[in-house]
Amino acid sequence: MAFAPKAGCPMCGTVANAAMAVQTARSSTSHPNVHVSPDVLWRDDNFTAYRESVNPVSSKGHIIIAFNLHVPSLYTVSSSDLPLLVTLRDLAKRLLSSISSPTPPGPGRTSPIPARKDDHFRVGFITPPFRDSKIPITDHLHAHAYVAPADQLGWWRGVVYSSLAWYAIDDLIAEIRESVSNNRVKSGYEGRTNAPIDSVPEAGARTGFANGNEHTIPSIATCDTELG
Repeated sequence: MAFAPKAGCPMCGTVANAAMAVQTARSSTSHPNVHVSPDVLWRDDNFTAYRESVNPVSSKGHIIIAFNLHVPSLYTVSSSDLPLLVTLRDLAKRLLSSISSPTPPGPGRTSPIPARKDDHFRVGFITPPFRDSKIPITDHLHAHAYVAPADQLGWWRGVVYSSLAWYAIDDLIAEIRESVSNNRVKSGYEGRTNAPIDSVPEAGARTGFANGNEHTIPSIATCDTELG
């Protein structure tokens, strides 16, 4: 499934600039004056993550994680993308942990970032027709991750980041799994986090018939050529 960059999309521009900066930094080790934007925290085959420093919702940290492909909607995501969503969630929590560290991670591949207690971490999507008036991009899928409380919100943005429009990624993962299996994951109830099924990122990603024939649709994930 192909999602080509869209001309004029600000988030496609951010993704492309981050990719170019990382490539330049890697190939210009002899030029110490080459720098990657300090707002870019992470870049891999599937995601580009950057700190929202202009209009953050929280004074303690707000990160945007954009899909590198121009995926137009949350509704494009299917059960085959469960491992990708789990990766996004875990990456968001590690990055939120890291922004309070004196040495934040670079945009390339780094050693694992130690996670801290994440009770106050919020990771999720804003669902249509709502949108963040300060970050009004609705046709390039991206997740928001921030440290609660969201103390930088006005009235309208408060509505957008409330339960009326906010789709927590843990609930999305759980509900997709419930839709494709008979495993009641109990999405949305207190204490659901760290459920045993969460230790298997691929749980629910494959679908098939009773006769054993598989009909899993392709994931939107990009294959990591370095990892195979």
